[in-house]
Amino acid sequence: MALIPVADGEIATVVTTLRMSERPRLRPTPESRLRLVRWSAPTPARYRVLFRRIGEPWLWYSRLALDEAALVAIISDARVEVNAVVDPAGIEIGMVELDLRTPGCCEIAYFGLVPDLTGRGHGRWLMAETLARAWRPGIEAVGVNTCTLDSPRALGFYRAQGFAVVRRTLETFPDPRIAGLLPREAAPQIPYLATSRR
Repeated sequence: MALIPVADGEIATVVTTLRMSERPRLRPTPESRLRLVRWSAPTPARYRVLFRRIGEPWLWYSRLALDEAALVAIISDARVEVNAVVDPAGIEIGMVELDLRTPGCCEIAYFGLVPDLTGRGHGRWLMAETLARAWRPGIEAVGVNTCTLDSPRALGFYRAQGFAVVRRTLETFPDPRIAGLLPREAAPQIPYLATSRR
């Protein structure tokens, strides 16, 4: 057994990469009052609000760290599809982002619902909708990543949907709460270890 040091102000997580290499057999899609709506040209501000609403409890920060030009380059790329999950009142309460920039592969870059909706069966509906959009002519594999900072149910959920684990890696990164990208209260389950030197 080895202990790997993590620098002050950083967080470590184990990232699990999963792949689905063939289109799954059609299953009955769970019914939902929610809708998955494609955003044709999201503004960076609108995108970041939804990204933060869904990802803050899990320390999603990568898109918050990008400057506006870099974020626009991604979300306005014709090969990146940003979708919002919308409730009957028209409130955006989830996100699915599909990245088709690698030929033959559709990467589920982001997949999530606001915390109040997790564990209520909406995830199965959302994954069925996501896979219906991901599997299209020319796609040979669909991929997704999860990590130990995500919901403890995430890995089991992806495997139950037909994804297989292909790799695990260790990732370290600066705590986004220390950098001010997320509030200090975000993700209280993950220790905040800022030192007085920072």
